[in-house]
Amino acid sequence: MLAEFLNIFFKSLKLDRSLYKENKYFGEAAIYFAGLIMILDGVAGAVAANTIIKTSVGLSGLTAILTWFIWAVLIYVIGVKIFPDKESKITFKRILISVGYAHAPGLVRFFAVTPELVIPVIFLTQFWIFASLIIATKQVLNLKSNFKSFGIIFLSFLIIVFLSVTFVMSKMNTLPVSNPV
Repeated sequence: MLAEFLNIFFKSLKLDRSLYKENKYFGEAAIYFAGLIMILDGVAGAVAANTIIKTSVGLSGLTAILTWFIWAVLIYVIGVKIFPDKESKITFKRILISVGYAHAPGLVRFFAVTPELVIPVIFLTQFWIFASLIIATKQVLNLKSNFKSFGIIFLSFLIIVFLSVTFVMSKMNTLPVSNPV
């Protein structure tokens, strides 16, 4: 079981396309492996961020799970429902698992142990995750074009950024502000 998980993890790190094509990586335990990768990705992000600002590890793990579902829903809606290819007959579960696997590079954030390494490691791993998501989307949706895969991921990212900024801005109005008298 651990060997299978590590095999999936390293294939994702190597951006191996076969990870998303072979059915053996989408068996019964696949959803648990993908979920574990997402939780560890959130925890790794919190550990890295804690060298600069204090971040809740538990909240980061929960946020990673929520983000996992949002990414998968957006990729499914955009790639399968709005802009499908002829061969884009795929289940939501397969996309959910693929998105989880594609976040394996985020675990490299555990190595950002000094404040000087945090920003470079976060940027490196984020671009690595984007590359992995593009490959996963192309392979899972059987897309002919890398550009279309990139477009699906980029549009999903823009929607996530918009939702995040909207959420943060709405919470800023509820924060207590001290007014000097």
